[in-house]
Amino acid sequence: MEGTALVLTNNQLGKSPAKTTHGLIRGTSRYRIVGVIDQHSAGRDAGEVLDGKPRNIPVFASLDQAVRETSKPDYCLIGVATKGGKLPPEMQTIVAEALKRGISVVNGLHEAIGEKPELAALAARSGARILDIRKPKPKDQLHFWTGSIRRVTCPRVAVLGTDCNLGKRTTARLLTEGCCKAGLKAEMIYTGQTGWMQGGRYGFIFDCTPNDFVSGEVEHAIVTCFDEQQPDVIFVEGQSALRNPSGPCGAEFLVSGEARYVVLQHAPARRYYDDNEHAGALIPSLASEIELIRFYGAEVIAVTLNTLGLTEEQSAGWQRKLEAELGLPVVRPLEDGVEQLVKLTREIIYRHQ
Repeated sequence: MEGTALVLTNNQLGKSPAKTTHGLIRGTSRYRIVGVIDQHSAGRDAGEVLDGKPRNIPVFASLDQAVRETSKPDYCLIGVATKGGKLPPEMQTIVAEALKRGISVVNGLHEAIGEKPELAALAARSGARILDIRKPKPKDQLHFWTGSIRRVTCPRVAVLGTDCNLGKRTTARLLTEGCCKAGLKAEMIYTGQTGWMQGGRYGFIFDCTPNDFVSGEVEHAIVTCFDEQQPDVIFVEGQSALRNPSGPCGAEFLVSGEARYVVLQHAPARRYYDDNEHAGALIPSLASEIELIRFYGAEVIAVTLNTLGLTEEQSAGWQRKLEAELGLPVVRPLEDGVEQLVKLTREIIYRHQ
């Protein structure tokens, strides 16, 4: 635990752009979240806003109110994804205020705010730090693929999806926690900024890694985790989707990381890839995605559903329909839990013993 933290949402709490905030509300071992700043939801419990489950995380209207009522936190975390990955002017005002007060800022946006002279100067004067966690690593800290993955003997399960912004990280984290509670030794490889903020020990941030090094970073994270922890199973957080035209991703985990098992996350209410309806970019059928994954040499062991935009009756209907069509377990992780997936994972581990 590195300290206490407030999360900045740019008034998006409960909406998809605040997925980093939502992950931090659900759990982090890196920070103790003492509040969320979101004027639209001020006065409520952040967990209640997210999914109806109170988590004793108050929502404040301003940084000033949050500091008065919680005492000065160690960090402010930027908890949203913005268009173009840039820091909006209204958020920059809050970030500047935090830095003036000596509160360090952790930024997961593509734009490196430590390179903004006015913010860097504020940090220097107050002694606060700016951590731009999506800033690419120096080349001498990156790895090429070597083949060392072939000495990893435990099964790897990649949590892939049919689109981006589906909850793959949340499912991977729930699976890891569920397996540990069931007495299995499970580890997770994070591949995005939220996974790092949640305290992930093994992984890298995929979309700020130069392409030549992605395969090597996948391998290095898995091999290091295996060598140091000797887990029964490793879950790998997926990114985007194999056929998302705005950013295809996933083959690296199957080919370079040799993940031979896949949990495939899907949102039945979506027809088009996220933010690409204007281009007519339709999401292919689940059956064809499962077949594509099979061609990569991996087996889809279950489908998990993101039920956003569906009623309870609709989501249960999709669950039954897809189970009948695909002949696979179909699970709603947030509604049903992951016990069924933990049992499947235990069976996979036994196969490898």
